Amino acid sequence: MTAASSLLDHPIARLDGTPGTLGDLTGGRAALVVNVASKCGLTPQYAALEELHATYADAGFTVVGVPCNQFHGQEPGSAEEIAEFCSATYGVTFPMSEKVDVNGETRHPLYADLVATDYSDDGGKGFTGKDPDPSVIIWNFEKFLLDAAGRPVARFAPGTTPDDPQVVAAVERVTGGA
Repeated sequence: MTAASSLLDHPIARLDGTPGTLGDLTGGRAALVVNVASKCGLTPQYAALEELHATYADAGFTVVGVPCNQFHGQEPGSAEEIAEFCSATYGVTFPMSEKVDVNGETRHPLYADLVATDYSDDGGKGFTGKDPDPSVIIWNFEKFLLDAAGRPVARFAPGTTPDDPQVVAAVERVTGGA
């Protein structure tokens, strides 16, 4: 898929199994799509993701969590366990998708399209990963910023926290501010 709106058309179920698309999860808003895991050293980023979601929700922004168990089995739980953990531990209110693979032959088509995008012209505020192959998701909590039309505009490495000034500035660019 190459059309800008095609990312929003990707079928991806909600965490509770309800069928839908990425557009259903974003609700027509700009979004930070993040592959998440409950048992990772970066899991505390959930708190900053929730804060970012709450801060910019009224400006037309959401976070979309995409559970993935491909990195050392750090998201082993069922959908119910993931939902309970996120709610009870971090107060997560942003939408979550079904658990998917982000790499390899079973990679979800959404992630195939996200990594195929060239982020080199995003003003240096995008992907800062150390992996030499941009077609690879390098770890949990890699972040992709989409504008409201579903166009990918920035990519952030797992260690770049959601409250990092580069992430906040990019969110403000696609939302017009808080």
